[in-house]
Amino acid sequence: MAETKDVDLMVREVEAADMEALADLMAQLGYETRASELQMRRETISANKHYATFVAVSKGKVCGMIGTFMCYTYEHNSPSARILALIVSEDVRGRGAGRALVAAAEKDLAQKNIRRIAVNTRFERKQAHEFYEKVGYTKNGFRFVKELPMPAD
Repeated sequence: MAETKDVDLMVREVEAADMEALADLMAQLGYETRASELQMRRETISANKHYATFVAVSKGKVCGMIGTFMCYTYEHNSPSARILALIVSEDVRGRGAGRALVAAAEKDLAQKNIRRIAVNTRFERKQAHEFYEKVGYTKNGFRFVKELPMPAD
């Protein structure tokens, strides 16, 4: 698949007015959510300096987002970061929005002296795996998940 660059693309920090568009993007990945829920999450996330959220805008419309988190780990002396979310609208994939979002996040993290970034993707998201490899990420393990029961009242 040949990649064409979208000439009308900019990346900026997320704004409160972006929540409806972000809810639509989350739904494209199978995470149904309301704009009000995203706004609540955004308020909590933006209050923590370890998080950063950027959106891609094309032709005046939000068409992608990336969210990162900086943290210390037990394995390394210096802080690391994680890409917690990367979503590009189905109608603009392959036009450079994903690359632009990753580049903006990496620039932001590098300015904060972060040198190691990790990302998780689901097994079935083969295109995402290929994308991350194209932008320089390598596979190095598996993620295991367990949902804990809610405590009784």
